[in-house]
Amino acid sequence: MNRDSITLQPDSCYLALKARDARFDGCFFTGVTSTGIYCRPVCKVRAPRRENCRFFDHAAQAEQAGFRPCLRCRPELAPNAMRWSIQDASAMLARQAVRLLDEPDAWREGVPVLEQLAARLGVSDRHVRRIFEAEFGVSPVQYLQTRRLLTAKQLLADTDLPVTQVALISGYGSVRRFNAAFAGHYGLNPTELRRRGPQREGDGIAVKLGYRPPYDVQAMLGFFRKRQIGGVELVQPEQQRMARSFGLEAAGRHLSGWLAVEFLPDQHQLLLRLSDSLRDALPLVIRRVRAWLDLDADPGSINAVLHERFPEGDGLRVPGSVSGHELAVRAVLGQQITVAAARTLAQRLVDRFGEPVATPWPAITRLFPTPAALAAASGDELGQLGIVKQRQAAIVALSQAVADKRLELHAGADVQSTIAALKALPGIGEWTAQYIAMRALRWPDAFPAGDVALHKALDVMSAKNPAREAEAASLAWTPWRSYAVIRAWSAPIPVPGVHP
Repeated sequence: MNRDSITLQPDSCYLALKARDARFDGCFFTGVTSTGIYCRPVCKVRAPRRENCRFFDHAAQAEQAGFRPCLRCRPELAPNAMRWSIQDASAMLARQAVRLLDEPDAWREGVPVLEQLAARLGVSDRHVRRIFEAEFGVSPVQYLQTRRLLTAKQLLADTDLPVTQVALISGYGSVRRFNAAFAGHYGLNPTELRRRGPQREGDGIAVKLGYRPPYDVQAMLGFFRKRQIGGVELVQPEQQRMARSFGLEAAGRHLSGWLAVEFLPDQHQLLLRLSDSLRDALPLVIRRVRAWLDLDADPGSINAVLHERFPEGDGLRVPGSVSGHELAVRAVLGQQITVAAARTLAQRLVDRFGEPVATPWPAITRLFPTPAALAAASGDELGQLGIVKQRQAAIVALSQAVADKRLELHAGADVQSTIAALKALPGIGEWTAQYIAMRALRWPDAFPAGDVALHKALDVMSAKNPAREAEAASLAWTPWRSYAVIRAWSAPIPVPGVHP
């Protein structure tokens, strides 16, 4: 079965279902006509008879057809489908609409309406509705309704948040509307999902998040361990877990606390714990963590393009960030110096400008500096930390743009206009902008062609113009060049067959 195909192949889906193949988790859902339930391919119940199965690309399609989510495999835990097309413009536009609907950071004013979505895409709301229904079989409103209900379902099952609070942070204006929607779609009241208490692993709230294998957990944790900032992060690759302080803006308020993740490879999941102080922003935190650890990547589609050139990297993901501003500042600090030197500068910045925060770990005591704090920093203050003038100007200008909301650094931002805005700032060039696009904007086709480590990995250092040679080689890896970069950086020897 081709996971990039718009039309599902029922027989192939059924084989994946019978094998409980986790590679297809979130790529399709199975509606069972004899029970009225829809499930993930990894559901551990006995496989239904083939004639009782209907297959859907999205949970919204299954719910529109009258199926209810399985309470055992829990469709809300499935990784999101990240399908890409470089052929069909309408399909690309529809999938960009889905990406925006799935991205809470893109809608600071609240839940989007169709007119706002159309404005972001630069087309009419009628056109958005038409291409969306043609691509997915449901309207944008129906898709968003399913997403909101599944978010609420997870919060009800995994937390002890009051139903009123669950309704509000899931995007419903009133408990009455939430109860009516929940009962109408699922045939039960919200409180009926709470047959057991919420998951608690020590302090805070705990929820599980799914991903598709293969996933190289040690490589991901090793990447973050090498860049760990004392006081902010604690990475423990041996225990397959890490923790850090965390702050964000939500509903006009600044919330701060901590979060911790522990990988559960046998279940293709990770356990996310977060402080009670962040509970009001739980859906947003979940989305940030999914982006941070690249949980929605589809290895099958990526490996189909990259495996031949990078056969050792099938489980690698693109590390993200829980804060686009933090990632951008760290990228500026890392310009033309080693990772260790950049980490030292970041440590000094945190010690000088980071606010204290209480966490269960003695090693985590401070938040990364806010955009407002760095926007107000003077040249003398930054210079005393060993930061050169060019990077001082870049950090201040970047932080001012983020603080003033003139620059958005998240997965819902427009990639090309954001890259242009970044490059217009002092001290930020193509390399830094592409690196930020790769990790903060979650653009899978970013490519910092001027990166020296990339030139070495691709064995083009001796070329007259290494950046041009690297760019030319990268065209074969579109639209997954960000993943090619990670694989090239991880390659122990120059990639064979790539020469000037």
